[in-house]
Order: sequence, then C-alpha cells, then structure tokens
Amino acid sequence: MMIAWYFETALAKQYDTTISVFEKRLLDKWTHNKAIQKARESYRVSDEHKEVLKGMKI
Repeated sequence: MMIAWYFETALAKQYDTTISVFEKRLLDKWTHNKAIQKARESYRVSDEHKEVLKGMKI
C-alpha cells in the first residue's frame, strides 16, 4: 500500500515523468491498480489525467 501511495503522489506532482512506469507496467498488478485507484480518487490529479489512467488498469 505504501508503494501505491508513493506512486499516487508522484503522479500528482510529476505526472509526465511517472506515467512511463505505468505504460511499461513495471509494478506488480496489485500495486499498479491500487496506485491508479488512489490517483483517480485524488483531488491533486487533473480530470484529463484520471481519464488516461482509467484506461491503464490491468
């Protein structure tokens, strides 16, 4: 869970740098999906980015 929160924060603060981790699927499935879930629930991530992340769930 801690790793998922870390990547949620990274997506909120440095989206362009962090999104490649999700595009390349470098995280295990649970962490990948949980980080996306947390980012989509966050007020700090833009609506446009949330829509992109929605399509990246495994």
